[in-house]
Amino acid sequence: MRTERRKVARVVLLDPDDRILLLHGFEPGDPRRSWWFTPGGGLEGDETREQAALRELAEETGITEVDLGPVLWRRMCSFPFDGRRWEQDEWYFLARTVRTETDTSGQTGLERRSVAGLRWWTSAELSAARETVYPTRLAGLLRTLLDEGPPRTPLVLDPENA
Repeated sequence: MRTERRKVARVVLLDPDDRILLLHGFEPGDPRRSWWFTPGGGLEGDETREQAALRELAEETGITEVDLGPVLWRRMCSFPFDGRRWEQDEWYFLARTVRTETDTSGQTGLERRSVAGLRWWTSAELSAARETVYPTRLAGLLRTLLDEGPPRTPLVLDPENA
């Protein structure tokens, strides 16, 4: 398997009701393997992580009217996907929007082959979910964020390797 190492910007997008938007992804070669994850992706060219977060959010969800906040969390992860091993240094930005309608027409070819849809989740729904969600501690992290607000400095999450 070829290894991809990349810097990634992800978005913890909250609506006015404090619901979080997640994408439902799956392995293109085996759609039975699926999971939920936050919008985001790798940096392109010389863009900053903030620029990448906004670009990826627009491409994957069609949502461009956001207030981008601080980096909440940082995570190193490694996982197989679409015939490659991905090594990622992920930064999770807080963002808020009043727009809840999504438009996936800007997704890349790979995203169209591996994203089944999007859904807004309440904290309670996320806590009760039996499906795989990344990062794996997202339900607790979201509850803490909603209860206490953003951390003063980004939390470094435990590395995740699949």
